[in-house]
Parts: sequence; structure tokens; C-alpha cells
Amino acid sequence: MDQRIINLYDSFTHGGMNRRDFLDRLATLAGSAAAAAALLPFLQNDYAQAAIVAENDARLMAERVAYDSLKGKINGYLVRPKAKGKRPAIIVIQENRGLNPHIEDMARLLAVEGFLAFAPDLLSVSGGTPPDEEKARELHAKTDPKDITEAAIAAVPFVLAHAESNGNVGVVGYCFGGGVANRMAAARPELKAVAVYYGLQVPADQVPGINAPLLLHYAELDQRVNAGIAAYESALKANGKRYTIYMYPGVNHAFNNDTGGARYNKEAADLALERTLVFFREHLGAPPRAA
Repeated sequence: MDQRIINLYDSFTHGGMNRRDFLDRLATLAGSAAAAAALLPFLQNDYAQAAIVAENDARLMAERVAYDSLKGKINGYLVRPKAKGKRPAIIVIQENRGLNPHIEDMARLLAVEGFLAFAPDLLSVSGGTPPDEEKARELHAKTDPKDITEAAIAAVPFVLAHAESNGNVGVVGYCFGGGVANRMAAARPELKAVAVYYGLQVPADQVPGINAPLLLHYAELDQRVNAGIAAYESALKANGKRYTIYMYPGVNHAFNNDTGGARYNKEAADLALERTLVFFREHLGAPPRAA
């Protein structure tokens, strides 16, 4: 697909324009309104694809839970192997469409690997994630990012206190959630490991608060997020922080999202997942896989 179209969609989904302007510009690039309409399904998420690990996987136990935050009750999706026991925990932070089937699938994937995985619905601060993707994106755009971050930060003590958490807690965040994960690392010194997928960086004055080692995945074609890498790395080095950066060549922002059509890249996603699991096992511990 024409990279200009992918860049246009990325700008639209991250608040760079309204839907009418997006569709008008897409029609110009595609050649007609009909051609633009035909392209949309290849750009939008298709949650029917969100099944790397089935929702009813017999190896897992999943439940809907809630925790308290300064912004009120926050709902979430908690999933773990059926065999009870203490285990490392990972908080899974959503993209800019709330807690959707793809993010729940990412939590199940981690649970199969033996972790206690918790995906909070950070749009709980605005009433909860709507099932319709476009409505979820619109609600996210109307929600104060500071409220979302506060809700995410409050997930850390909740997971630390869980009966099956062994106290080793990490975070993985995707897209918007990657930026939130960076901010969580700066705000919660208890975290033991933070993995960030193409997330916006924190300002240099917040870097001293980071205690956890960072694993930072970036997409070569993601100009918007990549613009902040150099300054972030400089601040991390200056403050003696532990971090690893991987740049994935020839791929776009959101390359990990297998429901995301044209931006998804299986080879890069598989490699990033392998590196992420190695990272969490090294810093949180290696629990037995779900059986």
C-alpha cells in the first residue's frame, strides 16, 4: 500500500485531523471516493482476527475485575494460568482505542507464557471502552491523557497486592500505551521491567525517576514517534539508566497489531515478541508456561 496512505491514516488515528478531512484526503490519494471506501477495511482494525490465543483457552482463567484510582473505579481484564500459584505479573497498556479484543489477546498470550497478565480499561475514566472501534477512538480523543495515566499508574499497587503476584511486576504498552508505559516507568520505581512498543517518550526531567530496565521497540517508518528517540536516549544515558533500543526496518507504527491490516508486519511482530518475552523472563523471572 502507498506509504502516503498509511501515513495519512496514522495522522488521523492520532488526532491529526477529523474524519471528514481524512476521507477527503484519502479519496484524493486513492483517486476517488469509491477507491477510498475500498481501502478503508485494509487500514482499520479487524477484531475478528484477534485470536492468537482463544478467549476460551482451557489452559487459562480470565475474569473481569476493578480497582480504585484517583479517577474512580477502573475496570480490567485479568488472565492467568489455571494452576494457582505465585508468579510474575505484567500490566498490558492499550492503544488509543481502549481495552479491545486485540489487547485482551495480548494479555492471554502473556498468560500462556505463565505470567499473571492484567489489561486495565483506561477509558473507564470516561465510562468504559465502547465496542465500536471508531467510537472508542473518538472517546479516547476526548479523554484527558493525564486521567488515563493516573488510572494506569494506580494499576501497579493493585497488581502488586494480587494474591497470585510474586511482587515482580512489569509493564508492556502499545502505541499510545507505549507512551503511558514510559510515564509509568518514571512514576513507579517498584516496576521491574517496562517494554514499550512505538510509544512517545517522557521529557528528560522525568527520566531520573525511571528505575526499571526499558525495552524500546520502534518502527523505522514511524516518523512521528521516532522524532523523540535521540533526546530520550541521551537522557537515559546521562542518567545511567538501563535500556535497549530495537529499530525494525521497513515497518510502520502499530506493526505488532495483527488486527491492523496494512500496518501489521508478522516478521517484525514475532521478533519483537520473542525479545519481549526474553526481557521479561530475565527481569521478572521465568514462570512455568500454562498447561
